[in-house]
Amino acid sequence: MLSRVGGLLPGLALCVAVTALAFAAASAEAALFGQAWIEALVLAILIGTVIRTAWTPSARWHPGIGFSAKILLEVAVVLLGASVSAATILSAGPALLLGIAAVVAMALLAGFGIGRLLGLPVRMAVLVACGNAICGNSAIAAVAPVIDAHSDDVAASIAFTAVLGVAVVLGLPLLGIGLQLSGVQYGALAGLTVYAVPQVIAAAAPLGATAVQVGTLVKLVRVLMLGPVCLLLSLLAPRLGGEGAGAGADMAERPRRAYPPVHHLVPWFIQGFLAMIVLRSLGVIPHAALPAMEHAATLLTVVSMAALGLGVDVRTVARAGGRVTAAVILSLLVLGAISLTLIRLIGLA
Repeated sequence: MLSRVGGLLPGLALCVAVTALAFAAASAEAALFGQAWIEALVLAILIGTVIRTAWTPSARWHPGIGFSAKILLEVAVVLLGASVSAATILSAGPALLLGIAAVVAMALLAGFGIGRLLGLPVRMAVLVACGNAICGNSAIAAVAPVIDAHSDDVAASIAFTAVLGVAVVLGLPLLGIGLQLSGVQYGALAGLTVYAVPQVIAAAAPLGATAVQVGTLVKLVRVLMLGPVCLLLSLLAPRLGGEGAGAGADMAERPRRAYPPVHHLVPWFIQGFLAMIVLRSLGVIPHAALPAMEHAATLLTVVSMAALGLGVDVRTVARAGGRVTAAVILSLLVLGAISLTLIRLIGLA
């Protein structure tokens, strides 16, 4: 146990150091310009990405970086649930909830169509479409075994999604400011377009607490679409053709398709987030504890964003291939256009 904890320390310490630099840079901005135009969350990603691009960490750093990027951010998401009450959810209204499902469905169809038009294999097009429409790497990892995707296709999809996810986090706030979106409108846009839950928090933070709360809520509803999508794809998988990992093999020799268990379709931290909402709504969580929980969630999120940056090498874009790059970017642009249309149609204030 002690050796396992000790193995986490180098990478964890590096992430904490990057976090400290990010907060120091944000404080310097505030001192020089009166406010921090680039939040510590974003600075942590930028600093981590620069370090990772200039230096490749050896194996001793990986456990701590991975722990920070996954476990700490999941804990942060759970804590964030305490800031959302049932009233916030109900205020979203049925129009938004139905709209999220419609956006995911349209984005899936559009992403698959774009991938096929650009010449991607069927399973690769499905991976790109699911990653773009639902939740990035998590969706790709969940869908891959359902459709017997080839490992090379999975690796290429995940590699590019990791880099583009960071780019979206950095660029989306500028779009929100340019379009003069309100906190609710921008939060919905972030929740509908950004890949991962923690990245939604990072992207929404520059436009305030309301944007973070709405964005997280919308994103969680979007993530819950993964279950029905995996179920549908499991029924369609036999019709996708012989391009998968078992292509060319006799049916008796093909590996048994591994369907993701239910707890993978609804990860523990999403369940925890929802549980915290219930506890907050029932008054179980004392109001005096809410500020401390919010600060803890913010700190853990910044550390996880530092780890995210340390795990991204921008050179992976070149290795992902031109067609994959074009398919992901075009699919994301279409998703953004659909999302903005929904926001205008349902009249979010």
